[in-house]
Amino acid sequence: MTEGHTGLAMRKNRDLANLARELRHKQTDAERALWARVRNRQLEGVKFRRQQPIGPYIVDFVSLDRKLVIEIDGGHHSEEELRESDQKKSAWLEERGYEVLRFWNNEVMRNMEGVLEKMREALG
Repeated sequence: MTEGHTGLAMRKNRDLANLARELRHKQTDAERALWARVRNRQLEGVKFRRQQPIGPYIVDFVSLDRKLVIEIDGGHHSEEELRESDQKKSAWLEERGYEVLRFWNNEVMRNMEGVLEKMREALG
């Protein structure tokens, strides 16, 4: 007996949720530092979630109410294959009404106030 379309979709969603949970436990230093500044509605009273599945992707941070996605990228994201994957992910999210802001790990660690200001601007 084969697994139906609905069963396959449910398994993919469960797998994505499990991966997101694992990523929350394995945050980078930059993700941890930004989370400390945006959790519990600290930024403009806006609720953010971390490592949140959206469609086929997991985003680093998102305000679902404001449709703002924040991605924190390490140096390996400058490699062509990952850069193309990031562009595809951003395009998919933007087609669904999300605004996507991307920051480098070192930008978050060295210029947290600048990152937060860009986020405030995006939140309007």
